[in-house]
Amino acid sequence: MNVHELALAGLNDHRLFTILDLAGTFAFAISGAVAARDRGLDWFGVIVIAFAVACGGGVLRDLCIGAVPPAGLTDWRYLAVAMAAALMAMAANSLVVRLAHPVILFDSLGLGLFAVTGAQKAMILGNNAEVAVLLGVVTAVGGGVIRDVLLNRVPVILQREIYASAALVGAIVEVAGERLGWLSSGRTWVALMACFALRYLSLRYKWNLPRSFGRDGNGAD
Repeated sequence: MNVHELALAGLNDHRLFTILDLAGTFAFAISGAVAARDRGLDWFGVIVIAFAVACGGGVLRDLCIGAVPPAGLTDWRYLAVAMAAALMAMAANSLVVRLAHPVILFDSLGLGLFAVTGAQKAMILGNNAEVAVLLGVVTAVGGGVIRDVLLNRVPVILQREIYASAALVGAIVEVAGERLGWLSSGRTWVALMACFALRYLSLRYKWNLPRSFGRDGNGAD
């Protein structure tokens, strides 16, 4: 492969990363806006929650790897996508309601997209596999934690639901695929679907992680 082909491949990978990152931003912004609307927040509160959920995980990732200032705060496209998603959730209420379990659907999609793009960006900047997997998980779950804290709920990752575990699977598939030399587009979709499917199916069929039991065997100390 000559220099031109390498440059073209790198450009295509960058474009795919940007598209997936913006798609994840939109998905998480929708889930945040719907959750905020359901809690009775005003339009400003809905927009704030949507942006925090959409960009919070990415900002944490960028701070961890030294990519400052974070893209979520400097690239106008992230704010624009989050704003558009929030306005859609408020204005097109009937459309969003018609979607089955909209928060679950968009949260699961955003989880998969951010697990993949978080790991990708860490690898692009030269970090090792362990860091890439960890930051894939941080990118995926960071926004959800911020949403739950701001809405005064117990964060999902502290409950029995399969959430961070699904992000971990997606990030591992992405990093392992890169190390094994899989095509970037192929491994990305496999990783995305693995994370999305595990998260969505776990909610649909009520799969949970084992509970931590106390001395009396029923979860109490």
